[in-house]
Amino acid sequence: MEVVMEVFSLAILGLLIVISPGADFVLVLKTSINDGRKAGIFTALGLSLAICVHISYSMFGISYLISQNEFLYNMIRYAGAGYLIYLGIKGIYSADSQLNTTSTAQRKNKNWQYLAQGFLCNVLNPKTMLFFLSIFSQVISPDSNDNTQAFIYGAYMIALHGIWFAIVAILFTSATLQTRLLRIRKRLNQVCGVGLVSFGALLALKS
Repeated sequence: MEVVMEVFSLAILGLLIVISPGADFVLVLKTSINDGRKAGIFTALGLSLAICVHISYSMFGISYLISQNEFLYNMIRYAGAGYLIYLGIKGIYSADSQLNTTSTAQRKNKNWQYLAQGFLCNVLNPKTMLFFLSIFSQVISPDSNDNTQAFIYGAYMIALHGIWFAIVAILFTSATLQTRLLRIRKRLNQVCGVGLVSFGALLALKS
């Protein structure tokens, strides 16, 4: 019973972390309302792939070493902060741009850009790194070679990120919301841009 409660608690914690508004949510929202549902889904896929990286180094204990190395940690923190600020400023300056009407070939190339921006936004976030470090310290037993539980939880978190942010992309590009969002598109872009810059600045200034 105790094991079941522990697994349930970790599952709920993961869900709350994923659905909490943050830089990932703002990025998917901004991309979806500007470039469409497919762009938002590719960004969500990039976020999900980044979770694979976090899980991999957490499993091997690299995240612990990074968290104990102040210089390396700060390098990652500033890189992540800079990228968020870049995305935010880019969003603010392109807030009044027209909807994307690129060709199929151009969209395929852009899909990789959306994938990359989602991946970089998440993988360069040291908060995510430390979250996975703390979580996997609970699910990995140093006295056991069987890390099945950790692998299952890792797969759960990867799927959770991909599904949740894909839902966000689909929801905010639905016909019902799209008409309303287009009316406030410029303002929404500016809010998203300011949000990303704020997340980046807070990440850079956090001691």
